[in-house]
Amino acid sequence: MPPKNTQPKYRQIADYLREGILDGTFPAGQPLPSEEALAKQFGVTRPTVRQGLTELRASGLVEAIMGRGTFARSPHNRPSFTYPRGVRRSPDGQYTKADGIRWNDAEEPTATRTDAPLALADLLRIPPGEPLFTYDALQTADQGRLRQLHRTYVPFSVLLGTKYEETPPPPAPQLYNALAELGHELHFTEYVRTRMPLPDQAQALRLADGVPLLHVLRVTLTAADKPLALEEFHLPGHNLELAFRL
Repeated sequence: MPPKNTQPKYRQIADYLREGILDGTFPAGQPLPSEEALAKQFGVTRPTVRQGLTELRASGLVEAIMGRGTFARSPHNRPSFTYPRGVRRSPDGQYTKADGIRWNDAEEPTATRTDAPLALADLLRIPPGEPLFTYDALQTADQGRLRQLHRTYVPFSVLLGTKYEETPPPPAPQLYNALAELGHELHFTEYVRTRMPLPDQAQALRLADGVPLLHVLRVTLTAADKPLALEEFHLPGHNLELAFRL
């Protein structure tokens, strides 16, 4: 008698579909069995089926298309979106983002005062607790198909003795040109990792359960490598790739 499968039912469903996608039983681009059919096959409820599908969506093996169903994806498929990273400087000295994407703010970002937490203070090379100007924005593009959370931090100490000592500077990317006007020659370093979203981040980015985030930190530095500002980006991690020109 074969050993009894003791894995949770949602994991059994995920394993069954994963094996079928990888061996060609469910060809890439073709619809998978419906939630109703899988629920009947495994003797479970539809929420259990969805939990199994969520596991595959997080690994990029399935894609849900509104009104059409869930489709198999090849593990070799490229993500739906490629997001070029970096900052360019035009011949007239203006700094612009390299992605060429027109991001729209859901609401106009306003500056708030926060104190630098230890991890960000380390990247900015300032004492923990130093005050920062902070901007938060939920941004969308491509008629809402692309979404990102974007936060900008500027230490008060960077702005001492400048016109922005009393009036907050603009958020990034306009911030780059404001810093250049203060006489800084800029360059940038990015740090990229993945993690699971917090509940409010998942809601803002419309992420299904089990889908990870791409967490990007961009530090703006002077020619002498002194940090001037830091940006934090949270992006969906299941259908997006980042491209860097080296």
